[in-house]
Amino acid sequence: MYRLYIKRILDLLVAGTVFIILFPVFITIAAILYVINQGNPFFVQIRPGLNEELFKLYKFKTMTEAKDAEGLLLPDAVRLTPMGKILRKSSLDELPQLINVIVGDMSLIGPRPLLPRYLPHYSVKEKLRHKIRPGITGWAQVNGRNVSSWDARLAADVYYFENLSFILDMEILYKTFLSVISGKDVVIDPDSHMHPLDVERSTKESLPVR
Repeated sequence: MYRLYIKRILDLLVAGTVFIILFPVFITIAAILYVINQGNPFFVQIRPGLNEELFKLYKFKTMTEAKDAEGLLLPDAVRLTPMGKILRKSSLDELPQLINVIVGDMSLIGPRPLLPRYLPHYSVKEKLRHKIRPGITGWAQVNGRNVSSWDARLAADVYYFENLSFILDMEILYKTFLSVISGKDVVIDPDSHMHPLDVERSTKESLPVR
């Protein structure tokens, strides 16, 4: 009952209420980023969600579009703005995802939506993460957040799918609150310490069998 109906109702009630309360903050950040970025304050990216269906994920834009002499984007760490660092550290860059929750693309709690190009690299069991809506926060995030290995992060997503309950969701919300307040396990540039999933697993698959 909770998985099929109550969770979605709670998502709507909580996300809608929080969005209304934080709307002045939302508008203020959007205005500041509009000036800093000289345009669109939002970062929009296609991600796979429930049943691997693609949707547009919204976040506040934390990086510039600076490119090198060859027209290629500079590394993330170079393009990350001072305002972007603050937003990532406080998790306020995730605020626009409340819109994703309200329209039904996401849940407040669930596996983080990753890149579409990762889809072919999940094991059969890891694909269970797409049998539920992706979340703004999740079991993997409160158990290492952005500092876990890929295997550990995906195993945590499977654990959440198999044990989804109201009690577990409340535990995740509580731990998320503590993590945001303390800044524990928050990585400003999550790509700086681990390879993309497709690169890591393609490398493993190409290793000779001994």
